[in-house]
Amino acid sequence: MTHSLSIGFVGTGVMGRSMAGHLIAAGHKLHVYNRTKTKAQSLLDLGAQWHETPATIAPAVEAVVTMLGFPSDVEEIYLGSAGLIATAKPGTTLVDMTTSSPALALRIAETAAKKNVASLDAPVSGGDLGAKEGRLVIMVGGDETAYTKMEPLFKLMGKNIRRHGAAGAGQHCKLANQIAVAASMLAWVEALTYARKAGLDPAGVLESIGGGAAGSWSMTNLAPRALAGNYAPGFYVKHFIKDMKLALESAAEMKLDLPGLACAKKLYDRVASRGWEDLGTQSLYQLYTQS
Repeated sequence: MTHSLSIGFVGTGVMGRSMAGHLIAAGHKLHVYNRTKTKAQSLLDLGAQWHETPATIAPAVEAVVTMLGFPSDVEEIYLGSAGLIATAKPGTTLVDMTTSSPALALRIAETAAKKNVASLDAPVSGGDLGAKEGRLVIMVGGDETAYTKMEPLFKLMGKNIRRHGAAGAGQHCKLANQIAVAASMLAWVEALTYARKAGLDPAGVLESIGGGAAGSWSMTNLAPRALAGNYAPGFYVKHFIKDMKLALESAAEMKLDLPGLACAKKLYDRVASRGWEDLGTQSLYQLYTQS
């Protein structure tokens, strides 16, 4: 697929806006919708076409990418009476890059197939920086033919791209990712809190331990922001809580106990209770330093 495509993009928030921008930069014609139009303005300035509702996007394009907030949003956009599946032309490919429910991804795929519409669940990891730099990790579930068709688009937005299996597999992989992230967030927050309490310079400690066995993406990218008092969202607390809730629910369905994840969610619930749910996930550091 080297020719220009007409692509719908629904959800142009912190990450979606950058992801959509890579598609425009590659020469694809973009049709966009976002609940808040101002968040899509930079894309409109680059030539994207605005739509007042998602329902008018699907009939006009060959593929639709969604980057939404919550599973309830995904269900409404895909399965509603005027949703993407109801309005898409046969042969359209729908790609949900939201972190959502594996069970919902399967329902979407089954419903779409009845209309001769392909569906992929393709959640991402990498935060705002990964989205801006086009180096997201993209975890895909769904039909292999549809994946092959969309792979050139994925390569515009990410660097580490893999299909993990049938519908829902991408979401399962992303939830595994979030389980690991939850543990890594607790690790550096508690390590730097300990260093601070011991009278050390947390920034100096970070420099010492960040490149060794204790290091992680979260420590490298988010700890410096926290130490600088920068809690702007690369990834919202409220969305991380949603992801952990999804992972705990999925684990319960599999009769799997994940006490570490449960602990992390309780702590982030406390972060949200402070009114910080619209801050970045690094705001967990505030919970420790302001306690």
